[in-house]
Amino acid sequence: MTHKYRETVTLAITGASGVQYGLRLLECLIQANCQVFVMISRAAQVVIATETDESLPGGSAEQMEYLISRFDARADQIRVFGKEQWMAPVASGSGAPSKMVVCPCSTSTLSAIACGASNTLIERAADVALKERRKLILVPREAPYSEIHLEHMLKLTRMGAVVIPASPGFYNRPQTIDDMIDFVVARILNQLDIDQSLLPRWGEDSVS
Repeated sequence: MTHKYRETVTLAITGASGVQYGLRLLECLIQANCQVFVMISRAAQVVIATETDESLPGGSAEQMEYLISRFDARADQIRVFGKEQWMAPVASGSGAPSKMVVCPCSTSTLSAIACGASNTLIERAADVALKERRKLILVPREAPYSEIHLEHMLKLTRMGAVVIPASPGFYNRPQTIDDMIDFVVARILNQLDIDQSLLPRWGEDSVS
């Protein structure tokens, strides 16, 4: 019997610093009973090896097996697609989920999406989200931003995408790096309309 998931979300992890945000988001989506279509760029694999203790395999099938085990997901809850897997559901408006997140979003990916390049499955999936007027969330992590980066973010925002820079706040008084990661992930989950307990919404914890 196939398990009924709350919804399916596309998650792309690209080669910007901050892959911890993407991995934590994946964990939270699994815990929220979502099915997740995952794409991990080659550059992201390098960053994962550099910034974390994760030992992510190279092939899509091996990555899927690893992530299912790593996040204690059901066998069909995580599906990983390769760079040129053009028959994947995310490559077409008739099969792609209604929500997509690129987290973190490298500035090269930002540029390709803004220009409609569609040279990789990640770029094509984002193009599908835009053309179908579906939710597309981009989480850039760069400093400082050049005029080119800002122009791309403005262009994509005008197209309907939501840009959430990986800029954690401090009003929640974070005590650990994980708290700072959760701040950004909570903002993404709020945009996805997925309940989260990582961070109270503004005013929820106020004393009346």
